[in-house]
Amino acid sequence: MSGFFVTFINLLFQAFFFAILGRVLASWVDPMGNMRATQVLRDITEPILAPIRSVLPPFGMLDLSPLVAMLLLNMIQRLIMGAIY
Repeated sequence: MSGFFVTFINLLFQAFFFAILGRVLASWVDPMGNMRATQVLRDITEPILAPIRSVLPPFGMLDLSPLVAMLLLNMIQRLIMGAIY
């Protein structure tokens, strides 16, 4: 059972990590967010990025919330895995 839980947690965090990365890359290709794939990525990642964006100070045209979210997801994943093992 523990092996399933560890695998599930790792896959969940990896999925969020790659969804955020995909959103960043899609924003270069489709900055207006008109493509369906971009909309799906936005719907998946916005609940994670919006609270971070509201706390971060503005950096001009640069949005650092994806970077902060990816770092936080990695740190939380390591904490959970450290607590399991």
